[in-house]
Amino acid sequence: MPYHWTDTPEGPEVLTLTAHRSLPPRGFAAVILITVAFLTLPLLSVLGTAVLWWMLPFLGAAVWALWAALRRSYKDGEVSEDITRAGDILTLTHRPARGDDLSWECNIYWVRAELHKEGGPVPNYVTLSGNGRQVELGRFLSEDERKDLFNEVQTYLSTAARK
Repeated sequence: MPYHWTDTPEGPEVLTLTAHRSLPPRGFAAVILITVAFLTLPLLSVLGTAVLWWMLPFLGAAVWALWAALRRSYKDGEVSEDITRAGDILTLTHRPARGDDLSWECNIYWVRAELHKEGGPVPNYVTLSGNGRQVELGRFLSEDERKDLFNEVQTYLSTAARK
């Protein structure tokens, strides 16, 4: 699961949500190397001719474009969210890939989790509401992961309200 609880005796309880990585760093390197290898094959037939110098910049640009697109994808995947409980205050901190962190706080006894099966920007849209606002939770997760997340947050909130 792309989320996990951290519970330390001396610190607050924290639920951390991260985006799923389908291509690990070794896979990134392998894709670039395989692309270079396959683009080099046609160059062998024109080795020693002027055509090589005409093809080389375009093949280099193709490898660079693939590398830049994959790096951009990795940067976009750095989005994360933390739900932290300190005493009676529940804090949601959203860390986007670019831009400043967004934060929302509410008394844990007033927080309500909702699962919007339809009508949201994504299927099974999870929100937290309280303190006069409604905030989204885990939009970058898959549909099934959001269902599981909703059940886990709902259980946590009901247990926390009894403490």
